[in-house]
Amino acid sequence: MKNLFTIILIIFFFYKPSAALGEGTLSGGWKPVPDFAVDELNKEAHASIKFVKVIKGECQVVAGMNYNVTITVADGGAGKNYVALVWNKPWEKYMQLVSFKGPV
Repeated sequence: MKNLFTIILIIFFFYKPSAALGEGTLSGGWKPVPDFAVDELNKEAHASIKFVKVIKGECQVVAGMNYNVTITVADGGAGKNYVALVWNKPWEKYMQLVSFKGPV
């Protein structure tokens, strides 16, 4: 049951904040799962990497929720693994990319 809860939280994490907070989506509708961490890194670093897959993830309850996720991304070549740390406070509609390290 704990693994199922973790998987559900990871899926929530990968929705864009506007989608995760219900803005512009229909209740009950299935949507592709974009990657917030990669989107934010692309904005901040003026990069164009692409999300490939989740390798592993874990969460931590703080003043909100921390998500520590290892993902594979592609930058025109072979995929490389990176670790993203995201802090989320959904009741404030707040999500911040804290760090994006790698390749690991």
